[in-house]
Amino acid sequence: MPLSRCSINTATLGHRSSIQDVIERVARHGFGGISPWRRDLEGQDHRLVGRHIRDAGLALSGYCRGTYFPGADRSSFEANVADNRRAIDEAAELGAPCFVLVVGSLPAGSKDLNSARAQVAEGLDILLPYARKARVGLAVEPLHPMYAGDRSCITSLGEALALCERLDPSREGGIGVAIDVYHVWWDWRLSEDIAAAGRSERIMAFHVCDWLVPTNDLLLDRGMTADGVMDIKHIRRDVEAAGYSGFTEVEVFSRRWWSTPEDDVLVACAKGFSSI
Repeated sequence: MPLSRCSINTATLGHRSSIQDVIERVARHGFGGISPWRRDLEGQDHRLVGRHIRDAGLALSGYCRGTYFPGADRSSFEANVADNRRAIDEAAELGAPCFVLVVGSLPAGSKDLNSARAQVAEGLDILLPYARKARVGLAVEPLHPMYAGDRSCITSLGEALALCERLDPSREGGIGVAIDVYHVWWDWRLSEDIAAAGRSERIMAFHVCDWLVPTNDLLLDRGMTADGVMDIKHIRRDVEAAGYSGFTEVEVFSRRWWSTPEDDVLVACAKGFSSI
């Protein structure tokens, strides 16, 4: 697969440089796409950043990431929904095809996981018509179950798909899934769920990195693609067989790589991508 089909998630470079510098670096190394994080665009004119991306010869594969939905009270929940609505506006101004949502889980002091799931479903239901009007897809990203207590009460691809079907039973579109191999590779139902996501045309993003053994930090010790134990090539084939033809997006959270010069990180991204 040519490097032009690979996108770089800006978190992979550790949020160290300006978005303008990151855009130029990614383009110079021959990648075809980029997916910015909101924190990298704080204080920026999103329309101008989107123009810079296109002028550099890059496409947008997505915009990361959502504010957690669940709140300890109604006003907190409504504030979280409002912030995600603002992010949808930003994604539209950029020209991003989808907005990746890590949905959150238990608010501080809560043990009610069902309530957290209900708030996530309600928040997405509120946002879906707005996102459709903005022509920005809502890409729900399930996370590994180790994050169920804080980062995401949606912990499998099957669960994310069931939520999409519940909110969009007539399959009008506008809501789907972001498949990140770090979070789903372990699931014995993965191939079946990827095929189901393809049949319902729900695959909006595909993220890659690798799982290291041992893993020294469950958040910030992801491996560069092909450095760990995941069969990423097999997962990629399943995703493509399901009809996905978008970018493969490299997203690596790693203290090791964040202390490595950014150009060296991009060289490693290209090498890893070539192996899958």
